[in-house]
Amino acid sequence: MCAAKAKGRGLTAKGMISHGQKISRGLLAGSEMKCTDNTGARVLRLIQAMGYKGRLRRYPSATVGDKVTVSVRQGSPDMRKKIFQAVIVRQKKSFRRIDGVWVQFEDNAAVIITPEGEMKGSEIRGPVAREAAERWPRIASASSIIV
Repeated sequence: MCAAKAKGRGLTAKGMISHGQKISRGLLAGSEMKCTDNTGARVLRLIQAMGYKGRLRRYPSATVGDKVTVSVRQGSPDMRKKIFQAVIVRQKKSFRRIDGVWVQFEDNAAVIITPEGEMKGSEIRGPVAREAAERWPRIASASSIIV
């Protein structure tokens, strides 16, 4: 299936499912968040939102389910000061679902992934937003709680 046909069906060329709705973007470039998997990283800093097309002098922002580039700020020595790709699974900023429910989490959190979209860790601690689980099936299978 070509990329043009895939976009019409809600799928992207990489195999993840695209957003079907507008979600409030709660994380700007420079935001710090927890790493909620077991890779050894503890605190991540958001560097860039992948696929973000913004405006002059506007900070790139991301929301639940987005693929982002992060830098490890705290964690094991072999992970620190390295750059990885991650998927945001929780955000403090409240966002509205299609059914009218407003969802808000206690913290901002992300899961580190490989460039191919596989999870680097084997487990996820804490809840995962349904939007991220629907978009990333591998994250959904590893999570214990989907909210």
